[in-house]
Amino acid sequence: QVQLVESGGGLVQPGGSLTLSCAASGSIFKILVTTWYRQPPGKQRELVASITSGDSINYADSMKGRATISRDNAKNTVYLQMNSLKPEDTAVYYCQATVQTSSSAVPRAYWGQGTQVTVSS
Repeated sequence: QVQLVESGGGLVQPGGSLTLSCAASGSIFKILVTTWYRQPPGKQRELVASITSGDSINYADSMKGRATISRDNAKNTVYLQMNSLKPEDTAVYYCQATVQTSSSAVPRAYWGQGTQVTVSS
């Protein structure tokens, strides 16, 4: 099994910054892609940013220029640095990782429990 734990959420003022972390643990052979999603209150979950094992990166249009996704392979951790935060960035942020647990295993998606980000003065 694989566990994902997000951290780093909290309350921040508009214009502020936060860095979220997604730490993966368990039976990991290879993490193929890690994606950050968010779910604002009363809205559907949406993609924020993703990074592949080959360092291919994708950002939602709403986050381009304000977010940086990166990874530390030694720690199996992916970071999401967010700057110039706006009230509309308020959401629960979730981490999803597509993981192979062995060289022959079919990749499977795992989710973290989410971390709350609130942008408010």
